[in-house]
Amino acid sequence: MNLAIAAAMLVAVFFTSMLSGIFGMAGGLILLWLLFLLLPVSTAIAVQGIIQIVANGSRAWFSRHYIDWKILAITTCGLVVAAAALVAVNYKPDLIIASITIGLLPILVWIPKHWLALDATKPGHALSAGIISGVLNLGAGASGPTVDMFFIRTMMDRRKVIATKAAIQVLSHAFKIAFYWSAAASLSQSELLAILMAAPIAILGTSAGKFLLERLSDANFRTWTRYVVTAIGLFYLARATLVLL
Repeated sequence: MNLAIAAAMLVAVFFTSMLSGIFGMAGGLILLWLLFLLLPVSTAIAVQGIIQIVANGSRAWFSRHYIDWKILAITTCGLVVAAAALVAVNYKPDLIIASITIGLLPILVWIPKHWLALDATKPGHALSAGIISGVLNLGAGASGPTVDMFFIRTMMDRRKVIATKAAIQVLSHAFKIAFYWSAAASLSQSELLAILMAAPIAILGTSAGKFLLERLSDANFRTWTRYVVTAIGLFYLARATLVLL
């Protein structure tokens, strides 16, 4: 990884972490898209997991008083089930499948509430969120919109939503790093240095996002979340189309 690419990645880490600090996701999707351009699929997913565990970890820490620990515990059980299933089938990622999967995920946030009334505060729904998001995060590298559809229609305060989702993502990325450990272990010294430098920048970006989040109303937060995630999904579908062509 040369100096120009490393610098571009660090800038991307700041702004994507800031975006995640505002909406609780989206930033990780953009970062993964950029990493797919630079690295093999397995390595890109592992690197994104390392960077995002810092960004989400700092966001969860800053907002730790708002975390719903019951939802987190139940969702974690779902993550364990998902990881065990993918290990059992010896799953290997594919760029086109990952891009199409992530590109289609934003459809979920537009489904009318009366069609699919998901609610993370219900134990069964929280468990399903863990299983589905776990499969997608390990299989495609991202699952933000999936987790979001279990939260966006609840009556939870936006700060509680952000904090709980951040904690879920920390554990999800930890599972992802373990799943792709061999790819992470193959990183060069320059790539590892760039990741090390990205850690404090991710925290700065998260802090900036938290500052902007406080200035959003709950209604605007939910509305903009849908539009931002949809735009990112379209980029992924465009990428998949270009690869196929």
